[in-house]
Amino acid sequence: MRRELIDSRNAVRIGVLGCGQIAQQHLTNYANIPGVQVVACADIDEVAGRTTAEKFGIPNICCSAKEMLERDDLDAVDVCLHNNLHVSGTLAVLESGRHVYCEKPMAGSYRDALTMLETARAAGKMLHIQLAFLYEDEARAAKELIDAGELGDIYHARSTGFRRRGRPFVDGYGKPSFVQQPVSGGGALYDMGVYHISELLYLLGNPTVERISGKTYQKLAMNAERSEAAGYSVEELGLGFVRFANELTLDIIEAWAIHMDNLEGSSILGSKGGIRLRPFSFHRAVGELDLSSKTDLGTARFRWNALHGEGVHYGSSQHHWVAALRGEVNLLPTAEIALNTMLISEGIYLSAQRGQEVSAEEVRSASVSKALPL
Repeated sequence: MRRELIDSRNAVRIGVLGCGQIAQQHLTNYANIPGVQVVACADIDEVAGRTTAEKFGIPNICCSAKEMLERDDLDAVDVCLHNNLHVSGTLAVLESGRHVYCEKPMAGSYRDALTMLETARAAGKMLHIQLAFLYEDEARAAKELIDAGELGDIYHARSTGFRRRGRPFVDGYGKPSFVQQPVSGGGALYDMGVYHISELLYLLGNPTVERISGKTYQKLAMNAERSEAAGYSVEELGLGFVRFANELTLDIIEAWAIHMDNLEGSSILGSKGGIRLRPFSFHRAVGELDLSSKTDLGTARFRWNALHGEGVHYGSSQHHWVAALRGEVNLLPTAEIALNTMLISEGIYLSAQRGQEVSAEEVRSASVSKALPL
């Protein structure tokens, strides 16, 4: 597949579609990457567009995606829209001939995510999904141990995410759209679960999903006025069990709100050793000794950057995206990993709806588009 890359001597020219909360984070990262020029931003909310442009020194403000995509000075576009707008925004950008960076989750449904990936491949354009945990020190350390064979035969992993009481809007932050299924597509699993599940899929080599079992809950009390105003229709707790090919398994718990003081961090189990990601620790046996060790990830990160130059290529999702646009590194398969994450998440929803385990093929067949128009 032919991909047009950007000459490293030229600035990478970015457009940002959507100027909400997540766009502020993306733009902060771009501001710390030399050779990146954010040319334009677009939002139907004129105040949001103007405020964002002033804050980050963006020279051009557009009132629609169509207006921005008519410009001839963009190399790539960063899609920072609500979940069920991701597919519409991504397809519009691809049709305009640009590469796409898209916020997580990949879309509001597996069907829409698949459409995005297939369209990008057909167009010969790069599609990058914001999976921030892939670039964190814990993931880098775990990958080093896995690649060195220190875990042996990996057979199980656990994905955990915890908030004591952190449901968007009803618990005091964020907008109602975060908890409206027609806009967001899902709750805790689509919000934070994406990060934890995708990180493990990356470390496990993005294995083939065979079967999924799951259950979702919305049980805890919430502010009645906020609940009614929000139209709250997503889960606060998602649970799942995934069977992959080659007898590999994964269990999942993702909580927006739960009466518990904490949950242990995600983990990976192998025949020779095990890893807990947060706080990072490595466990193994030598003879009759059960050993548990910690490491200084700060000094490891210094050496990864100083000796291997990883900072400019993997310092953040945006750093990696810019490096890939310039042809300095191969783009990590974030779209493929995000698609598999969508399959698992939607599988949990379908299993919960049917009250039984479902196959990956059943999820694919049942998935429908949830796309909203731009």
